[in-house]
Amino acid sequence: RFSTILRDVLTRLSVEQSRANIQKMSTLLRQTFGEDILAKVMAEDVKKDDDEFIVIDGIRRLADIKYLRDVPGFFLVSVEAGEDIRYKRVVERNENPGDDKKTFEEFLADDAAETEEQIPGTMAKADFKIDNNGTWDELWEQIHELVKKINGLQ
Repeated sequence: RFSTILRDVLTRLSVEQSRANIQKMSTLLRQTFGEDILAKVMAEDVKKDDDEFIVIDGIRRLADIKYLRDVPGFFLVSVEAGEDIRYKRVVERNENPGDDKKTFEEFLADDAAETEEQIPGTMAKADFKIDNNGTWDELWEQIHELVKKINGLQ
């Protein structure tokens, strides 16, 4: 996950891993070291990994896919869900402090942050799309079909 890099830095600094802090760290690192800094780190991590199949979560910018496209067998998959469903899942998952108490308006404000602006344009470049508006079983069925398709392309 792209956010793992950011969470690692925040942990090392003993700073709370809130969504706001993760967004601030992302902006700070990209402004300081270049828009593609996280993609460079992720691409190097992938190249060092011996696993046959690797999933990267959190690709948000065109700069993120620049280095990843050079990784053999890379495919960009857009996983899409409506705002209401994404909001419900954020609250239920409670991954970041306070997510369980987040209002829909706060969720929409998070979704409008600078770190989220390029997602639509980036996902428009996807090789495949998955509809994540349904059940776990429906999602897994789509993933299994996609893996078969990808394995047939390699």
